[in-house]
Parts: sequence; C-alpha cells; structure tokens
Amino acid sequence: MPAVVEVERGGTARIECNFYIPGNDSYTYIQWFYIERNNRVQLCHIMGSEILEENTDYKGRLRVGEDNALSISRVTVQDTRTFICQVEAGSHGMGENHTELHVYKVPEAPEITAISGGVSVQSSEIPQIAQCMSRNSFPLPNITWYKNGEQLQPEEKKVKILATVTRESSGLYTVGTTLFARVTREDRKSVYHCTVHYWLRGQRRAVESRRVNVTVFYPAQHVKLHVMPSSALVKEGDNVKLVCEADGNPAPVFSFYKRELDDSWQDLSSLADSNSGVLNLHDVRKSSSGLYRCQTLDLDDMRQLEKDVELVVNYIEGVHVKMEPSSPLQEGDSVRLSCDAHSPVALDYQWRDEKGKKVAEGNQLFLSNLTFETASNFSCKVIAPSVPGLEQSKEVAVAVQGKPRIVAISSPLYVRQDEVVNLTCKAIAFPRPSLHWNVNGTAHEYVENQHIASNLTVRVNHDLLRAGAMCRVSNALGASEKHIQLLDQKTPESKGVIIVAIIVCILVVAVLGSVIYFLHKKGKIPCGRAGKQDITKPEARKDKIVVEVKSDKLSEEAGLLQGANGEKRPAADQSEKYIDLRK
Repeated sequence: MPAVVEVERGGTARIECNFYIPGNDSYTYIQWFYIERNNRVQLCHIMGSEILEENTDYKGRLRVGEDNALSISRVTVQDTRTFICQVEAGSHGMGENHTELHVYKVPEAPEITAISGGVSVQSSEIPQIAQCMSRNSFPLPNITWYKNGEQLQPEEKKVKILATVTRESSGLYTVGTTLFARVTREDRKSVYHCTVHYWLRGQRRAVESRRVNVTVFYPAQHVKLHVMPSSALVKEGDNVKLVCEADGNPAPVFSFYKRELDDSWQDLSSLADSNSGVLNLHDVRKSSSGLYRCQTLDLDDMRQLEKDVELVVNYIEGVHVKMEPSSPLQEGDSVRLSCDAHSPVALDYQWRDEKGKKVAEGNQLFLSNLTFETASNFSCKVIAPSVPGLEQSKEVAVAVQGKPRIVAISSPLYVRQDEVVNLTCKAIAFPRPSLHWNVNGTAHEYVENQHIASNLTVRVNHDLLRAGAMCRVSNALGASEKHIQLLDQKTPESKGVIIVAIIVCILVVAVLGSVIYFLHKKGKIPCGRAGKQDITKPEARKDKIVVEVKSDKLSEEAGLLQGANGEKRPAADQSEKYIDLRK
C-alpha cells in the first residue's frame, strides 16, 4: 500500500491494497478500517464478491474494485485519516497495512488592504501598514510579508506581525495577518505584498498578492522657490508664478513675502494659495522686481523653513528719437534720426516706415534729398533679443515744408459744348494748402497724406472753352497755379462737313489755277510793269474794262509773289496788280 495518497477536496481517493498469499491461495475476507481518535473504526467487510458497508458516514461513497482497491468519492477535509487494509488468508494467517489520506484545497489568492489614513514617521507606536487575507484553504497555510521584494521578519520595536485563523463550517481555513512596521521618509516609494504558502503533492507552493503603496507622512527638510517662466525671460506685462515646493508630506502651509526698500517684508500671502504654494503676479512691472521669500510651517512639529528668490522684470523705457537738424525741413534737405532707450539687457534697433516696412537697422537713420513724397512718419523699434517679446516703439514725423507743388491736372481736356465735365487738380505741400478755381462749379475736395486734390464739376460754355480754367494752390509759404486747356471735340458729322469743304476748296483752286495758266500761255494776261496800262489814257478803248486790285497786306503778298527761281520781288512792284478782263 502507498504510504500517502493526496486528493483534492471533492475528488475521488483511490487506496490500493496489494497482497500476496503463498501458493496463490485465495483470501478468506478483507476488512477496511480508518483511525479516529486512536481507535479503529470498521469501514467495510469484503467476503468473496459481497461487500458489506458498516459505516454510515461513507454510505454511497465507497467502491471496491476487482483489484481490491478502495475508492472514496466526493472526499471532504474530514476524510483526512489513516486507512487500514486487513487480509485474512486462513491457515496462512492475517496481514494488514495502512495509507494516510491527505485531502487538500488550494487557497484563494491573498487579498491585501493598505491602511487608508497614511502612516507618520513620527508616530510614537509601531503603525499598522496593511492587512492580508487568504480564504478557503486546507490544510492550514502560512502567510509571509515582503517590502520591496524582501521578506519581513518580526523585530522588536520595528516590525510586528499578528495572525488570525478561522475554521469555516466546511472545514476549510481562512487565514489573516496584519503587518505593523515603522517607516521613514524613504518608504514613500516602498511597495508591500503578502504571500500565502501551502503544500501540494509534497511540494511547497505559493500565491502572491498585488503590490500596494502606503502614504507616508513626514516633515519637510528642504524648500525650493523658483520663478515660472524663468526669471531671465520675464518682461513687463507678463503673468508670473512663484512656485514654492517643500519635500514634506503633507505639504506645509506656505506664506509669501517681498522685501521693501527699507528692508521690511511685505506680506503677500493674500495673493497666494497657501495650500498649493503658488504666488500669482499679474501684469508685472519694473517695480515688481525684487527679493521674494517663501516660508513654510509644518503643523505637526511647528517647524519653519524659508527660501528666497530674486525676480528680475526686464523692461525697455525712455525710448527717445532725436532729429538733427530740428529746424523745419525744406525739399532737398537731409536729416539724421537718432534713437536711444534704457534697459538692463542689450538692445537692437530697427527703423520702419509708416507702412511697417523695415528700412534700416541700427540706432541711426539718415535721410537725404527730402521731398514732400519722401516725408513720412518713421518709427524706431527697440528690441531685446535675449527676452522674446520685449520691444518698444517710438514714432517721429519727418515733415518737409514748402510752397505747394501741383503734381497732376486734367489738361488738355477734350470737351463738347454744353457737356458736364470734371476738372481735376492735385497738389502736395506742407503746411496743408488750400485749393481754388477761377471758374464756378461744384468742387469736391479730398486729402490723402500730404496731397490735396479737387474735382470741379462744370458745364462747358463758349467762355470756358475759349479761356480754359485755372487751378491755384497756396499755403503760408507760397502758391502755385496751372492752366487747364479745354479743346473742342467735334462731332463725327461736323468733321465730315469740314473734310468735304476742304476737298471742294482744293478742287476749286486747282480749276482756277488751270484757267490762269491757260490764259497766261495765250498771252491774255500781262505780267510785270510792262503789261501795266493806265485806264485814264484817252487812247483806251471804251469797250475794254480794266480792274485795279490793291493789297493792304504787302508783307503777306511779298511772301506769295516770288519769281520762278524763288527770289522775292520788291514791294513797290507788288503794291498794285492789274487784271485785264477782255471779252
């Protein structure tokens, strides 16, 4: 028979009974017993093929196989006993042996619960850390404790472990233990767990619990105070946080102070969150710079700690632009602009025009050959490269003075009689000029920068078409005026008539020229003085008609009456012309 048979609770236990009888004789009977309180209790009697169950506790759970092995079904923890097999073989006598039946139940995974209120390093007694519970196991298991993976053993005034055992009605065990241990501030990161140990089939087995962390209370030893964002990057207008941190748990009470010029300390605690240790400073100014102090108070031992930090608020002030020369500027002059500012950090300078375009770098800007058009508002932009976003600007007006200059007029302008037209005149000057027209109409005036412009709406009449219009612009330094010429724009019909008239005139002149040339060739028309006749002579025939043509425009005729070779004739020879018209 095996010395030990192990079976899980609820399973079937099979206990073999093997024997040998000399001569292969058969046995007379077999009896099974179990030991209870040092007494034998008969379990069953086997004779031949007949099995007699004599124990009511096992009724319906016993079976004997052909090999005489005893099987017990639905075993319970109460079946953990010593079973005896006894064989009677007649003349060969009687023999017996025994087997210990071990019933086991694997324990459930241990449940661990950390102390909820936390543990203080200054506790006068050994504080409780956690509890561990393992349910429904058999036989009785064992529980051990671990911190950071190392087993804890009971130690006087340092570690204490209390265990409790409960036997359930089912016969299973529930085991619980409580761990007490002193802690230090380093234990704020420690993890604890428990392990339940049990035996199974001759081997030691273990089931671990989850890891837990315990809240540890300890006083602060160090305090830190820093500026967010970094103090080197703080500029005027920023929102700043002073963050005070202490290494105690729970956090102490925080108080904030600022040192004044007389070395007294101004209490700023009303501006801070005393629990979080944050002092908020909004829209800091240059005056916000100074020494700040954070003070902590531990309510357990009333211990105070403090830490100081210097807050530097970077700024740019006193931005000033100097113009040389400072006297009024005329067109063609030059000017130098110089920019200066004060700051605790290095500065860069940029110059920009009124449109925001960068025109130069450095703290000086030189402008030459100034005109009304180049005059403008310039700004000096001061930048602190080491402090992002810290910049200031100062604007200066560069004004060029002079009498007005007309820059645009609508001339010449082609118009028609009785047409309504717009006359435009645009000028530039400083001081601002006034603009006037010499004709009546409806004027619309507008100003753009240093330019002044006027649109005059008028109806074209004969006088306006003949004389035109005059635009006059003036200021305290002088005046300018320009004439707008209006030209008659003929209609397509009138242009056609003129062209026809010109063609007709050309044809008439051509025909007349041909007739005169023909008569001259025939000798009908005398030329020069030789051909001149006096109509007063008596010899003149009464049937002849002589017409004398005199010209008052000698200069014009002198230019027209030239010889064939191009030379001019004397004016005396050109004063009279005689044309003999004969029938």
